[in-house]
Amino acid sequence: MKTVNTVEEYLSLFPKEQRNALETLRHVIKTAAPKAEEVISYGMPGYKQNGVLVYFGGFKNHCSFFPAGNSVIKKFSSELKNYKTSKGTIQFPLGQTIPITLIKKMVKERVKENETKLKAKST
Repeated sequence: MKTVNTVEEYLSLFPKEQRNALETLRHVIKTAAPKAEEVISYGMPGYKQNGVLVYFGGFKNHCSFFPAGNSVIKKFSSELKNYKTSKGTIQFPLGQTIPITLIKKMVKERVKENETKLKAKST
């Protein structure tokens, strides 16, 4: 895949249907973590707030959401049972609706985790 410097450049690499799904993920993340800094890292969009929050990416047959660790995937495992998951990734097949409410909850949980880690470091 081509090297990109902005999220807009990254999104422009995908066909319309997939780009729409990725734009939905982007919007949901930005809504759930409005103070997060948007970056390109590991060749895909990422968000940082008191450390890494989440990443998302487009692949041939799915969009992936990377909640920067396994804790959120474990916490929301019952709500993720209809999706393919691994230690650090959740896959959303193309053509299926993105679970907006669930993504928001996971992003907000990551914000809390990072705030807790930051407080623990400062004490």
